[in-house]
Amino acid sequence: MRIRSLILVVLLGLAGLASAEPRQWQREWSQTDFSKTSVEDWGEILSGGPPKDGIPALSDPQFIRANKETRIAAREPVITLEVAGQLPRAYPLRYLTWHEIVNDNIGGVPVAVTFCPLCNSGITFDRRTSAGVLTFGVSGKLRNSDMVMYDRETESWWQQALGQGIVGELTGVKLKSLPSWMESWQEFSERNPDGLVMAEPAYNRAYGRNPYRGYDSSARPFLYNGEMPPHGISPLARVVRVGDRAWPLQRLAKLGEVREGGVVISWQAGQASALDTSKIGAGRDVGSIRVRDGQGRDLAHDVMFAFAYHAFWPDGRWMLGGG
Repeated sequence: MRIRSLILVVLLGLAGLASAEPRQWQREWSQTDFSKTSVEDWGEILSGGPPKDGIPALSDPQFIRANKETRIAAREPVITLEVAGQLPRAYPLRYLTWHEIVNDNIGGVPVAVTFCPLCNSGITFDRRTSAGVLTFGVSGKLRNSDMVMYDRETESWWQQALGQGIVGELTGVKLKSLPSWMESWQEFSERNPDGLVMAEPAYNRAYGRNPYRGYDSSARPFLYNGEMPPHGISPLARVVRVGDRAWPLQRLAKLGEVREGGVVISWQAGQASALDTSKIGAGRDVGSIRVRDGQGRDLAHDVMFAFAYHAFWPDGRWMLGGG
């Protein structure tokens, strides 16, 4: 959707704030236990517009060899996932923008590759929990502008940015985040010519188009009523979150590499923003990030908008440099 459409969605969502309560959702969510929740104010949860499964999550996707792929532009972003003993896999944002969740299985490891466009948050989770292996869908709800996922086994609701159950039987259960990262298709395919890339799903979608044109240049985030980030940081500036710490992407782009607190973060030009121009591959260059520990091992992280980091980690540490 374009900016004007987003504004309309915001107004409609705000109009329904006063009546937001589980009773309104019970018919659609008959299996959800609303008596169990970590959400103190139901008004924080808004409809994003589409109903439950209106944005169709994918399961058991098909893959092709990277050297056989011809649709994806060189600078288009993909989420890269490498599991030991398996071929690297790329999940293009041209598909995730329209589906937001991919349930996959790699060498016996069940994973959920997720992307929330309104927060620019791309995180991969291990789907194994104490309650068994879960399969995730898109609820159509947002909290702090971030996608609320749900599991099909218990219909509990999950906060994507946190990887944690927030409503239902599995409230408080935490998903394990796996190391994955966004990079350009060119970076992935040149490094992994025999790697795998998710094939185009069998849905009637304008894959490769950005329905949120101009969003990451907006002055304010949509469907968000919380506090804006401190230190004069723009709410839609990208930050690299590792645990409860956040490094502004602008700082990383200027320095190229930062070594702080046992973390090594490197930046490389060449990746297009998926939330800029109408054609994803033509978006402005925001660069690619890789996060490793002191031994060179990849670390789980997220590249998200500053407002979302501040909303979910209000006491988090801003890594601004200068001591």
